[in-house]
Amino acid sequence: MAITLAVDAMGGDFGPCVTVPAALTILRENPRLIVILVGQEALIQPYLKDLNPPLASRVSIVHTDEMVTMDDKVAVALRNKRHSSMRLAINLVHEKKAQACVSAGNTGALMAISRFVLKTHANIDRPAIMSALPTQKGHCHMLDLGANVESEAHHLVQFAHMGSIVAQALEGVERPRVALLNIGEEEIKGNDLIKEAHQLLKASSLNYIGYVEGDGIFKGEADVVVCDGFVGNIALKTTEGVAKMMASFIKEEIQRNWLTKITGVIAYPIWKGLKKRMDPGSYNGASLVGLTGIVVKSHGSADIASFAQAIRVAMKETEQDVPSLIAAKMTIQ
Repeated sequence: MAITLAVDAMGGDFGPCVTVPAALTILRENPRLIVILVGQEALIQPYLKDLNPPLASRVSIVHTDEMVTMDDKVAVALRNKRHSSMRLAINLVHEKKAQACVSAGNTGALMAISRFVLKTHANIDRPAIMSALPTQKGHCHMLDLGANVESEAHHLVQFAHMGSIVAQALEGVERPRVALLNIGEEEIKGNDLIKEAHQLLKASSLNYIGYVEGDGIFKGEADVVVCDGFVGNIALKTTEGVAKMMASFIKEEIQRNWLTKITGVIAYPIWKGLKKRMDPGSYNGASLVGLTGIVVKSHGSADIASFAQAIRVAMKETEQDVPSLIAAKMTIQ
């Protein structure tokens, strides 16, 4: 079965010089993939001129001169930029011309436009941003990572159900362990929102294991970690910052003197493996779960390899038809 993805070629810090080569990378990996590149044709076309005919036949361009910038306010992107590359890419999903959209553009605008165009499922009040994070035992899935700054207890329960469904579909985990992010593991810890959500989750059909602290995320204590978007976004950005700081410190120590340089050369396979495991780009691709269609958000600063990973996430969700799974299973909760 062919998979058609719409790529917002203009999104992110770098636009076509990252998004187009990344799309071509995945096209070469997957003969079933078809890509629609949405953006300024004059900027996209140079990257396609040397493609062989079979590959070129799986790439098309939807031209537009309009784009959502990283500084655009959500209202401006939603109301005044109806022909932006982001909007047209999402429209392609709505029109069933593509099965998923991938964008590295403005997160707030992407969420607002996606929600406006695609809508949420009937039993879901709010979509959430969900992504994988590395742990000592592999990785876990965490949501919400910034879509909802303020949430109510029943929203966190909905996030938990959606996270469990996605983890089960993508990872094959029969009963994903679901935990609620809190400042402690004791029953008395947390604010009123967390305590209320805790009680609701205990009464749910989920494999709810209780509270998890921040360090428990990376120990691999849960398969799905639930929080509101304010807390989740801070946790995500902190994680990325620590990973980059560690990489910088290691590099500085290796370059300190001739002895450390020699040691660094000997230990190069270890540093290379560590970088791969901790690199945020290896986990790039956050899903906007709860919508009737698939939308995947890439880091705005993603390089070619990182953006390619976001495309892989979109492909995997398409193969598993995640929106239909959520719609079906949320109906019977």
